[in-house]
Amino acid sequence: MKYYLVAGEASGDLHGANLMRALKQQDQQAEFRFFGGDLMLAEGGKLVKHYAEMAFMGFVEVVANLRTISKNLSACKNDIAAWQPDVLVLIDFPGFNLKIAEFGKANGFLVCYYISPKVWAWNQKRVIKIKRIVDHLFCILPFEVDFYKKWGMEVDYVGNPLLDAVAAFKPDTAFRQKNQLSDKKIIALLPGSRKQEISRLLPDMIAVAKKWPDYQLIVAGAPSFNSSYYEQYLQESGIKVLFDATYDMLNNAHAAIVASGTANLETALFDVPQIVVYKGNTISITIARALIKIRFISLVNLIMDDGVVKELIQNDCNPQKINDELDLILNDKAYRDKMLDNYHKLHDKMGKPGASEKTARLIIKYAKKDKAS
Repeated sequence: MKYYLVAGEASGDLHGANLMRALKQQDQQAEFRFFGGDLMLAEGGKLVKHYAEMAFMGFVEVVANLRTISKNLSACKNDIAAWQPDVLVLIDFPGFNLKIAEFGKANGFLVCYYISPKVWAWNQKRVIKIKRIVDHLFCILPFEVDFYKKWGMEVDYVGNPLLDAVAAFKPDTAFRQKNQLSDKKIIALLPGSRKQEISRLLPDMIAVAKKWPDYQLIVAGAPSFNSSYYEQYLQESGIKVLFDATYDMLNNAHAAIVASGTANLETALFDVPQIVVYKGNTISITIARALIKIRFISLVNLIMDDGVVKELIQNDCNPQKINDELDLILNDKAYRDKMLDNYHKLHDKMGKPGASEKTARLIIKYAKKDKAS
């Protein structure tokens, strides 16, 4: 069968690649065409547009780039119409993908949505639209099933694909040697994958380095940038940036400072005590605070419904507060042990790997049923 996938950021590229791999295992005739990234490209098929040209974070940034977004939407719709896939698989990225879902439904394509839009956070009435334009929704967070049930929508809970990615990870025993790292304990810096995130978060992360000379700080480089981009921030700090090594970095890390997002959950799955940071455009944050109705922004805290990890948001995201929290993680054993104990509870709540395989199996089942009807 022909599968058209749309992923608009680094996390979607990761989940899309794992899903494509699972689809190939279960459908020997699988053909792919997609908006995505390098990981999806490695699985084969045709990359139509890279997510690096698509990801804009925040209300103000989206408004400023409306023309580009509109062009990308038109290009995507035209390409789907020309290729005529058996199934349209939309991965997260709701601002873009809900519009593609509406187009797909209106034009008779089977619309499968993998990783639910975070409608439980704000504007919950969007569920009414999702029920109308999405044929099958695959959720990856345990609490989402009950949320959608309250709105009269049946969804498939498939587990979390990050469990698949972490389970498939094979540690590089020569990681430190290959990257010329010392024996000092590692503090991993994960400033995100988008330019706006990196520019706002990385300077504050780097600013704490001089406080911890007995540790080595390492930046996880985003695949859509190169080392020269990071040099404007690193300069003479001596901090290294490593690419395509985030899991090895986390596997060796003693602590981490992490941008809110998928990396927050990945860090917890590697049992690395962390600080979650977020800083956005002032206007965007003001709008978000008026609209968003949740207690936490980090996935770990949302899943656990508790403040397992410290969230430093906006004005609280500054070198002093980051340093104070880092001091607790590194030097307060009781504080550190409590976070690790909560991570163990998180593991139990998340369940076992297999999300990609389960989602692929359901997509194929629904697509065959749709073709037969």
